Amino acid sequence: MTDSTAVPEPGGHAARTTHAAAGADTDVVAIAPDPAVAQGILEDAPAAEIFDADTEAKARNLIGRYPQSRSALLPMLHLVQSVQGYVSQEGIAFCARQLELSEAEVSAVATFYTMYKRRPCGEHLVSVCTNTLCAALGGDAIYKKLSEHLGAGHEETSGEPGTPGSITLEHAECLAACDLAPVLQVNYEYYDKQSEQSAVELVEALRRGEKPAPTRGAPLTDFKGAELQLAGFFPEDEETYRSHVDGPSQAVETLRGARIAADRGWTAPVMEDVPLPEVEKK
Repeated sequence: MTDSTAVPEPGGHAARTTHAAAGADTDVVAIAPDPAVAQGILEDAPAAEIFDADTEAKARNLIGRYPQSRSALLPMLHLVQSVQGYVSQEGIAFCARQLELSEAEVSAVATFYTMYKRRPCGEHLVSVCTNTLCAALGGDAIYKKLSEHLGAGHEETSGEPGTPGSITLEHAECLAACDLAPVLQVNYEYYDKQSEQSAVELVEALRRGEKPAPTRGAPLTDFKGAELQLAGFFPEDEETYRSHVDGPSQAVETLRGARIAADRGWTAPVMEDVPLPEVEKK
């Protein structure tokens, strides 16, 4: 046998060990792209200081809406974001504990969907569509302009996360509004037919504490407020509820095809009902 090597080498080099020699612990904070985030992961805060009794009551409410408790994971992750503005390691542990899942199971879901953020978000999340049609009509230019204006790249925040006027920027895949391209969203509400100038004016209004009305959809709230709605919680008072969710949802461009068909008497062929095949019971 030859002497062991510090690091295993390929080829015919027999060695006493097949592992690298142990070294000093890696300083994960020093090598992290964002040391502040790495430090936050290492320093777990007591969950009780973050998720209060009201949040736990909402979590139990969510669980009660489903026949299997694990089905409440997606809205519960939104609930966590409504408290912290992102899904922290404490948030992962909170969901796992409430749903009797492992933290690995919760992490697998939280890291799969782009709507769950792993770093603290600003007061507002600005999503610029850079998919094919929006990009061709100016979406790429809008994203570049906002990135330069805010001094922030993808999933980066201008300002202190969570503070008034702070903005997290991201480029998004198709926002399903090709007929109104280029579009962007603020906290998932639509702002259609944007330009570089209008997009800059929009983020400057957000920085000033204003909430410009979306082109379509509900009145604008902040990111945490939108997350609470996505978790499924709304005001109980009907009038207040309506003021939070009601808004225009139609656009002339979206309905143009249907109106042309109606004007010309075009109708779709009638489809006969066909019974579904029998499915073996499990």
